[in-house]
Amino acid sequence: MLGGGQRRTMPDAESPGMSLRVDRLLQALSEHGVDFVVIGGMAGLVHGSAYPTFDLDVAYSRDRANLERLVGALGELDVTLRGAPADLPFQLDVRTLENGANFTFDTPYGSFDVLADIAGMSTYENLRKEARVEAIEGIEVRVASIDDLIAMKRAADRTKDKVMVEEYIVIADEQRRAGES
Repeated sequence: MLGGGQRRTMPDAESPGMSLRVDRLLQALSEHGVDFVVIGGMAGLVHGSAYPTFDLDVAYSRDRANLERLVGALGELDVTLRGAPADLPFQLDVRTLENGANFTFDTPYGSFDVLADIAGMSTYENLRKEARVEAIEGIEVRVASIDDLIAMKRAADRTKDKVMVEEYIVIADEQRRAGES
């Protein structure tokens, strides 16, 4: 678990030298009351993965009130679209979020992916129901279950994900054994 005020300071894959400030990203979401679940590599680390991560991925609820809260948090984080031309107009508002689902952002705190359509997941509600509350950087958040992480990595089917699935299966087996004792 990433507690005790630890900070990830790994360079971002697309912005060499930039540190990932998970604490700042999660703090903004929490302070705005956003309904979200941590997924991806950060969730893997919470479960005990040895694989590094260079961004923060979260799944989010698509109800309108949550989208309004998410807009507030994203505005506070000064997000910009990752990989988009600087002159591409981007209006950060509820309508934009309603018309899209998955957004990849750069922030002053590192790369941040906000995802609603996630391969391997049936619904956000099911993901949230199976998630557990954990402290990351001292902030209580929902973290995807190891079984849901395995399903997501299998569905992504990238080479790096195939390797991670093997580790996640071992972690899941260890968690089950620990729960039996």
